[in-house]
Amino acid sequence: MSTNEPIALTRDVEAAMIPVGTKVTLQAGEQAFITQTLGGSYTVVVNGNMFRIEGKDADALGIASASKTTTSTGAPASQEQLEKEIWNQLRNCYDPEIPVNIVDLGLIYDCHLTPLNPASHRVDVKMTLTAPGCGMGPMLAQDVQNKLLSLEGVDDVAVELVWEPPWNQGMMTEAAKLQLGLL
Repeated sequence: MSTNEPIALTRDVEAAMIPVGTKVTLQAGEQAFITQTLGGSYTVVVNGNMFRIEGKDADALGIASASKTTTSTGAPASQEQLEKEIWNQLRNCYDPEIPVNIVDLGLIYDCHLTPLNPASHRVDVKMTLTAPGCGMGPMLAQDVQNKLLSLEGVDDVAVELVWEPPWNQGMMTEAAKLQLGLL
């Protein structure tokens, strides 16, 4: 969802300035243009600057907040099933400037699942960014951690930002390259 029409913010809302990641408060009544609504957050342009607004604050954009619920079967998932769910969650994390998930962008270098006990696991993720100076890194790492902690059976998540090897466009999937017009 992106809008060509401005939306007046219905209330003051905390946002992160893109690409530096600085937290700011956008004021009620300011005009925002939504440019991206992926992964449960919103990328908006206000007064010529780009910001990320978290999904929990969708009401400030006049959008009903989608509440996420987890369903439990009562039975512990197999490690294989949990690994699938982890990768699906990672595919729901997006760079706020690029409409491709972080897995297809090639930003996930390693994801390792370790059992803590039969019903509890730790996930260790090594990821990078498209540019080392990107101020959105901590926010993306937190997004990964939050999404993985929402999974049943995941009780500990460590996300490490790494810079070796340096990211390049060759690390993207064919689908990502096609979506971005690079093929």
